[in-house]
Amino acid sequence: MTYLSSLDQLDRRILSELQRDATLSNAELAERVGSTGPSCWRRVRAMQDQGLLRRAVWIADPNALGQGVIVLCHVRMKEFSAEAIAAFEDFVRAHEQVMECYSMSGEWDYLLRVVASDVADYEHFLMRTLLKHPSVAGASSQFALSTTKYETALPIR
Repeated sequence: MTYLSSLDQLDRRILSELQRDATLSNAELAERVGSTGPSCWRRVRAMQDQGLLRRAVWIADPNALGQGVIVLCHVRMKEFSAEAIAAFEDFVRAHEQVMECYSMSGEWDYLLRVVASDVADYEHFLMRTLLKHPSVAGASSQFALSTTKYETALPIR
């Protein structure tokens, strides 16, 4: 369900600011968006209650943490029973090096974004973990050479 159409301009400014910096105090946020502290707080709470704001996090630098290898991995499934899909998706959620997972249309069934410390680390994950899953028929991996753009903030229009 989309709530964006019910948001006024102040709500939109609040969403934009919080996506840029979730560490803002309520007073700082209110000042940036041109509102009062109590009004800002009520609006933020309402957006949390509606599910528009899920959580506040710090974004770690993968290179600084030795996880600078980014791999996009396409996965083909052997079968598509509800049990097989659930088992694979649980498997993906359980592996912290899988940063994102998308069910796809087209030639491949899933697309994973995986981080690794080096190529050998990814090979270990691919050969000894991912391809050993009983629902996985095959995979194709592409290594990112560099990151041109990486954003977490959604456009608020």
